[in-house]
Amino acid sequence: MSVFASLVEQLADLLQPLFGASAAAAAIVLFTALVRLLVHPLSRAAARGQKARTELQPRIAELRRKHAKNPEKLQRAVLELHTEEKVSPLSGCLPSLCQIPAFFLLYHLFSSSSIGGEANALLSHRLLAAPLGGRWADALGDAGPFGGAGLVYAALFVLVAGVAFFSYRITRRTMTERPALPAADGQQVPGLGAISRVMPFMSFFTLVTVAVVPLAAALYVVTSTTWSAVERAVLYR
Repeated sequence: MSVFASLVEQLADLLQPLFGASAAAAAIVLFTALVRLLVHPLSRAAARGQKARTELQPRIAELRRKHAKNPEKLQRAVLELHTEEKVSPLSGCLPSLCQIPAFFLLYHLFSSSSIGGEANALLSHRLLAAPLGGRWADALGDAGPFGGAGLVYAALFVLVAGVAFFSYRITRRTMTERPALPAADGQQVPGLGAISRVMPFMSFFTLVTVAVVPLAAALYVVTSTTWSAVERAVLYR
């Protein structure tokens, strides 16, 4: 973790002339953009996989009708079809999984009072009036929602809400254009309807994350979520 802390400090030093006291916050945004840039090939592959799975839906529906009374044979046939067409059902999960270590690294870095036996100097950095190691509850306790730190969080919440609404529209459109297939008996898979109704609203849970994690980790989440929304709009158009 000390190596990563040193990297953030060095990035902050490079950005100091442009962003002043908020250079560490800018460094986190830049770090997040670099992570997303590295993960972008996986996102493109996930988009291609999603399109390929959509194209396979008629063939999978035929397999379900053919093996309606033999679930095990149906499962083998679907797996064989995915293997034959070189389509991975899990490809869409890889971009998110690859980002988890970076998020938790930032979370722990800005939640630790010391690094390598020394005081964590990163905790002294701020985004305008809000300390990067602080949380929304701290901002409310210090000067209330309209204090300096409270207004920083208010701006983040507005940004996240806007991105969440944008993602909501994209998800609704995608699910309308590519509806899930019914089960083999023609009935809807149990629970699928509820999942389909909840899925578009998942992006709004980012608001909860931003409210409870350290500001540095919140910046990662906000930047990554914004990148995801734009990326999804481009790749799934």
